[in-house]
Amino acid sequence: PFNIASYALLTMMMAQVTGLKPGEFIHTLGDAHLYMNHLEQAKLQLTREPKPLPKMWINPEVKDLFEFEYSDFKLEGYESHPRIQAEVSV
Repeated sequence: PFNIASYALLTMMMAQVTGLKPGEFIHTLGDAHLYMNHLEQAKLQLTREPKPLPKMWINPEVKDLFEFEYSDFKLEGYESHPRIQAEVSV
């Protein structure tokens, strides 16, 4: 799900402003499902080899959760596969 990256970033931000080290982010899905019109795209996704994980740089000077700005973050070494097109399910 899309939110995984957002929650992982929030965990890193909270760790920084509290002076802690971020641990492992664990996410549990309660109602995971796959629409039939996305089945071929899911099969394609499963054939892809994972790329190396990128590194997230967060400005170490920021000490207040509400003071972060866009320029305080840099995603380094991000490499992606080509997009997989899918219709929105309604």
